[in-house]
Amino acid sequence: MANERELLSDEAVMALAMSAGERARFRSSPNPWVGAVLVSPTGECFEGATEEPGGRHAEIVALDAAQELAKGATLYVTLEPCAHHGRTGPCVEAILRAGVTRVVVGIGDPDGRVNGEGVARLVEAGIEVTEGVLRDDILEQLAPYLVHRRTGRPYVILKMATTLDGQSAAADGSSQWITGEAARADVHRLRAASDVVLVGAGTVAADNPALTARGEFAAGRQPRRVVLGPIPEGAKVLPAESVSGDLGELLDDLGAQGALQVLVEGGARVAKVFLDQHLVNRLVLYVAPALMGGDDGIGLFSGPGASSIEALRRGRFVSVAQLGEDLRLEVEI
Repeated sequence: MANERELLSDEAVMALAMSAGERARFRSSPNPWVGAVLVSPTGECFEGATEEPGGRHAEIVALDAAQELAKGATLYVTLEPCAHHGRTGPCVEAILRAGVTRVVVGIGDPDGRVNGEGVARLVEAGIEVTEGVLRDDILEQLAPYLVHRRTGRPYVILKMATTLDGQSAAADGSSQWITGEAARADVHRLRAASDVVLVGAGTVAADNPALTARGEFAAGRQPRRVVLGPIPEGAKVLPAESVSGDLGELLDDLGAQGALQVLVEGGARVAKVFLDQHLVNRLVLYVAPALMGGDDGIGLFSGPGASSIEALRRGRFVSVAQLGEDLRLEVEI
């Protein structure tokens, strides 16, 4: 079904395309979660989003929905259309066949098989191309895909929960539950959006977590579970993979296997190693309005920290949100 909209700006329509792409976030990996909106000459809008691997790209979904109304239309797409043959045919060829006369692109695709070729092909064919609409927002939305394509490694999110005084567990090692239900539900969203969830063997022994996506995400794709060290027989995390060795090489292997995002859930020693080796792209910190009230708890990181204020490692706050009684802080580091 088409939605009729009048005189929408490029930014407004691209925002619709971003919303469509977000709907593909939990199904499209290792492909990017792209959104598209086709606006016909008479103002009708047709949305598309990336389907599961092997399915249609967002542009094709929108074109198929529009049918003949695509002739003379403007197509908005968050990521540069592909110009190569993969599991599906080139989107650029489908755009040309449909008679689209203008294409608005959010960001270019750094994939070596695209990397400007899609836009170049459209321009060569006489299509009007506008680039960079909502660029910063789309860079944020597609960050895991972009990092993977540029580095070969997955985007690494370090997730931690803490009290107001910076403690991740009590003196006896217990940590369930520091945060409330809303924050824990948000963790399930993070897991569902990740290809891999990784923890240390100490966390498995202490908390026996399942590390699955539950609640509203239970029926979707479940992440692979990876444990640094041995896994006890009967652990809830099973089936899972026990690994050891260099973390950089592990990320290289996971990236080569198509993992776009890895969620590291601790514990304090694992978090410290990832941070020290500069392997973390983003820290997601859930802060509860609770106090341990002493110095005998377990901090967020295990081991020596910065020796001086000058040696602090600084990042950038990306977002702050309230989840029930807790706060979620996202920091790019």
